[in-house]
Amino acid sequence: MNINSTEANPSETVQFRRFGGGDSVEQLTCLLHRAYADHAAAGRVFFASYQSPQDTQHRLSKGECWVAMNRNVLVGTVTVSAPHTTPAGYPAPAGGGSFWQLAVEPSQRGTGLGQRLLALAESRITALGSTQAIIDTPSQATDLVDWYLRRGYAPIGTWRWDVTNYDSIVLMKNLPPMTSRSPGQVREAASLIRRPVDRTDAFGQ
Repeated sequence: MNINSTEANPSETVQFRRFGGGDSVEQLTCLLHRAYADHAAAGRVFFASYQSPQDTQHRLSKGECWVAMNRNVLVGTVTVSAPHTTPAGYPAPAGGGSFWQLAVEPSQRGTGLGQRLLALAESRITALGSTQAIIDTPSQATDLVDWYLRRGYAPIGTWRWDVTNYDSIVLMKNLPPMTSRSPGQVREAASLIRRPVDRTDAFGQ
């Protein structure tokens, strides 16, 4: 299926599904470029702000890619892996899960879609058997760092990727294993993924 990344109506219900073989890597790459353009303009060169479609395909191959669709229009994405392999020296415990390419169409910022993509990523990490979510983001992007801190992430170290121009802060969140979650917690996680977007979340992650 050809997924169109043009503007969507934020009042419609957003649905999530796996990225499929008939979907367009080129259009997904364009979404990433748009989503990270503000960071690049501020001098923080995320790899997602300039990566090629070939780079996108390679990164997709490392995990599960999920897309957020609004009336067949692509409005968000995240890629998840657990357990996730990290480079030697990366300041994180073994066995944790991770996610990357978390992106929201700029026209959808402030709708809560970033929160729902985060909930989806954390849910998939626990379903795949990991109890920790580990990510990194630019230390200078204080709004982004604060967004994660408010959602239970804590700094555990720093890292420098050779495809970026900044030092990253490594963040970790302990996740309850799937077997220890109460029925209420499972229903709450599911509702974050299924419900219409919440406009009270002002951060367009």
